[in-house]
Amino acid sequence: MSTVAPTTPAGRLRALARAETILLSRNRGVIVTALFVPLALPFSAKPAADQMDLKSEGFTFGTVMLTAAIGFSLLFAVYSALVSVYVSRREELVLKRLRTGELSDPEILVGAALPAVCIGLAQSVLLAVGCMALLDAGAPRAPHLVVLGLLLGLILCAVLAAVTAAFSRTVESAQVTALPMLFVSMLGSGITVPLEALPDRVASVCELLPLSPAIRLLRAGWTDGLSMYDALGAVCTGVAWIVIAVFAVRRWFRWEPRR
Repeated sequence: MSTVAPTTPAGRLRALARAETILLSRNRGVIVTALFVPLALPFSAKPAADQMDLKSEGFTFGTVMLTAAIGFSLLFAVYSALVSVYVSRREELVLKRLRTGELSDPEILVGAALPAVCIGLAQSVLLAVGCMALLDAGAPRAPHLVVLGLLLGLILCAVLAAVTAAFSRTVESAQVTALPMLFVSMLGSGITVPLEALPDRVASVCELLPLSPAIRLLRAGWTDGLSMYDALGAVCTGVAWIVIAVFAVRRWFRWEPRR
């Protein structure tokens, strides 16, 4: 008598990620948003960068554009793309069917997020290499801050996407419900304009926005302009946002279509 080997969480995640990759590749709208929008949008930060005295703030044009490119990749390749993924899978009853099998709820959400997170990670690395080569951004002076910032950004954008999906009724409305996070992050998290270039009171408020800690750590990784105390504060703020977002997902995420 043959026996079926028990599945493992890692095996289930790989299988779900493969299936999600196939589904994601068939959605041209999500692919365009994830792959091409982050490549074009950083140029929108150029006019603002041209008007700033970058040297007095310890920045170069390359480091500003590099951080903007990675920030836009986090927002569009991960956050915006995943909002659409979660909502469409819910409306197509995919999430409901997956819950009837061996997969746990966290495994379903993580497995669905893995392709977009991997795209965001790969895109961030390629953008960083491109900016270092073409814009003379230089190598990061504090690589550990870059790793921390990118890790915080990827995790937070994935979890916030699940939170946003909980309040999106349809795939079409998901693009609207994602806009507040996109606009607030682009304008206030240091992606387009570094927080150091803002008035102190405004900067102190913007530092508390969800994506600000990740962007701050990423930029500091190239400039090495962050003390250990400030770096620890940024990490704690980012982790706090992740904890809040996870709680919101557990409390409000919906697994069946919103009727």
